[in-house]
Amino acid sequence: MISRTAFALSACLASGALYLPLAASAGIGIDINIAPPVPQVEVVPGPRPGYVWAPGYWGWADGRHVWVAGRWRHERPGYHWVPDRWEQRGPNWHYNRGHWER
Repeated sequence: MISRTAFALSACLASGALYLPLAASAGIGIDINIAPPVPQVEVVPGPRPGYVWAPGYWGWADGRHVWVAGRWRHERPGYHWVPDRWEQRGPNWHYNRGHWER
């Protein structure tokens, strides 16, 4: 027998109600026609050996922009962190998830 929670989640997924938040967390591209707000000012903590600071950014969840605070990421020797960002493509805005790059 299926639980009420599992049934509700299935119904939301089937309806597409959770598509954008799940897409954002899964690293799938998002295109919307709402520009992100101006980035919030964050106080960057002092250096932390073995870590790289990933700045905060505007994410997308529940049909609106939500601020995701900056965080420390374990450094990867030979790589640099490319921050999460929004890029305008015609009338839409495309979300590019942060990632490590050589």
